[in-house]
Amino acid sequence: MPTVEDVRAFWDRRPCNIRHSPREVGTREYFDEVERRKYFVEPHIPGFAQFDRWKGKKVLEIGCGIGTDAVNFARAGADYSAIELSSVSLEMAKRRFDVFGVGGQFVHGNSEDLSRFFPDASFDLVYSFGVVHHTPRPAEVIREIRKVVKPDGELRLMLYAKNSWKNLMIDAGLDQPEAQTGCPIAFTYTPEEVRGLLEGFDVIAIEQAHIFPYVIEKYVRYEYQLQPWFEAMPREMFEALERHLGWHLLITAKPTLGG
Repeated sequence: MPTVEDVRAFWDRRPCNIRHSPREVGTREYFDEVERRKYFVEPHIPGFAQFDRWKGKKVLEIGCGIGTDAVNFARAGADYSAIELSSVSLEMAKRRFDVFGVGGQFVHGNSEDLSRFFPDASFDLVYSFGVVHHTPRPAEVIREIRKVVKPDGELRLMLYAKNSWKNLMIDAGLDQPEAQTGCPIAFTYTPEEVRGLLEGFDVIAIEQAHIFPYVIEKYVRYEYQLQPWFEAMPREMFEALERHLGWHLLITAKPTLGG
């Protein structure tokens, strides 16, 4: 089994979404373009995160990456904190907050040891999008989240879906979990496995979303040409396919009362 250090080294080499803009890295124009591209390709994220809902609330993000969702929580008025394993990603997120003049607390650390850094029962929302499935011990992260979330708080979590178009392509040797090769860990889950993982939580909803439809060779040049099989597909059919075979499981859960 790869170690946390293997995972850290992988994301330090190329933080997630770092190449979402050709502009000068770290500028306002760069960050704006990164955000536009991310939410263009993954338009379900803002609706899932519900940024405006957390104004005045304490939000903890597990794995902030270079800070796209992070800055939107902060802009919306959340009391924002993050823990991030990759020091390279964390510095980018901090730079982003400086550029946009918003505040937050950032911790460089392993989310498997979350309660070392944050007090028990202190967050209204714990949010994590596409992170927990990359750590060697996801169940330990969930146990740690259960400690730091308030009894009436909420967990919003994206995990990769086992029953998905992308996973079928990976199994066929036609795709890989991440943009760069060699991702040390990328667990996938069925809804039943999600419920087993989320010990101490009541799962309120699990929805499925996101099939990446673009020609990769064009996409890396910032051109958005659909794969021919998706281009020929009616939009309603593609959306139905995403709901049943999307790569993202969008999970909402609440702490089990008395758990």
